Amino acid sequence: VELEAKVDALTDEIDFLRGLYEAELRELQAQISDTSVVLSMDNSRNLDLDSIIAEVKAQYEEIANRSRAEAESWYQTKYEALQLTAGKHGDDLRNTKNEISEINRVIQRLQGEIENAKAQRAKLEAAIAKLR
Repeated sequence: VELEAKVDALTDEIDFLRGLYEAELRELQAQISDTSVVLSMDNSRNLDLDSIIAEVKAQYEEIANRSRAEAESWYQTKYEALQLTAGKHGDDLRNTKNEISEINRVIQRLQGEIENAKAQRAKLEAAIAKLR
């Protein structure tokens, strides 16, 4: 009977301690869930906007210089091609003018020969008419 009483007392004490443990556990969980975390950032790296702007400006100037150089190179290439074409057309024009001059000389020579042939024919016709 005495041992049963001790067992009952120990069981009651265990139940009490278990209840106390669960209450403390709930209280700690409530504290944990109510705890808010505050983060602070060390934003000590100073952004040097002047150097960033200068770097971006330098990049844009480099792009602009490269584009300008490409445009000038393209222009120079086209200019040289046009000069070659103009030179070729100039040579063709000079050759055509020479051919026209040569043909005009041939025409004048042939017209002279035609006139001589007409004059000779007229003389021959006159001579034939005299002989008749």
